[in-house]
Amino acid sequence: MPHTSMTTPNDTAGVHEHWVQVPLDDLSHAASTSKRLDVDFERCGDSGRTAESDQFVYLPVTFDVHPEGGPRRQERVVFALGADVLVTLQPTASYAPFAAATTRMRRLPHLAESPQGVMYALLYALNQTQEKAVEQAGEALARMSEEVCLPTDEIPGRRQEIGLFDLKESIQRMNALEEAVSNGRQSQLMLARAARHLRTETELVDPRLASMIDALIADIEGIKERAGFEFDRARYLQQSVMTSLDVKQKEIAKLFTIITAVFLPPALIASFYGMNFTNMPELTWKYGFLFTTALTLVSAVIPLWYIRRRGWLR
Repeated sequence: MPHTSMTTPNDTAGVHEHWVQVPLDDLSHAASTSKRLDVDFERCGDSGRTAESDQFVYLPVTFDVHPEGGPRRQERVVFALGADVLVTLQPTASYAPFAAATTRMRRLPHLAESPQGVMYALLYALNQTQEKAVEQAGEALARMSEEVCLPTDEIPGRRQEIGLFDLKESIQRMNALEEAVSNGRQSQLMLARAARHLRTETELVDPRLASMIDALIADIEGIKERAGFEFDRARYLQQSVMTSLDVKQKEIAKLFTIITAVFLPPALIASFYGMNFTNMPELTWKYGFLFTTALTLVSAVIPLWYIRRRGWLR
């Protein structure tokens, strides 16, 4: 079956013979190319499951993209691996994550001699992209850990303790990082599945390439473990912040409870002597005012002494 493909300036000699790129940003071209090669990417659906036909096995990979100056988004690439050609359904014709793959095939020309070699180079490039994303998330979490720390410190220049309102933006960024790392773990699972399937396709055909795929699978697993570590760190940081804020709120509630306990007896005495009765002996007593004032102070000191003795002020 003859194959044609879209070529780019980054193409390595011969790679277009085994690699056809189907861009989603050109639907008419994608439809005609898929029809000509008898490729049915709809077999995968929108899920991450694999599918097979008489000529191809379909392996989808979804991963996060972090463009500079733009919001994080998810992109999807579907590999259709055949005996003589690899067809990739990708977002654009000149897909940036695949630029590193052509560079690697230029350095290792034997990879461009088979669709399995091309797919290895593409998976390697996607894995490198995911590694950078996980590292960036780890660095962001480290900076956030220093920024948030334990939210019991005072805000510089304000002599006020940090509260939930001050941490709102940080918590939102923390949640976004947790989601990104979680998506990264899912992407590594899909990459590992695609690499393992590729390994079974090349074990008897190209032992040299099979050993390279083994190293790639180990690298994918290592990055997946790193993503799991960063995910746990994000969850721990979230839990630490929320626990600290919960402790702060309980301290505030305790403070108001102590204030109420201290001032309740004086308030009771004041309300008693504020009654509008005509027969109150203390009103005509020479030391009535001093007695009432002393009684008020004692009624406030006794609860405070008891609270301190019980250790409730610590």
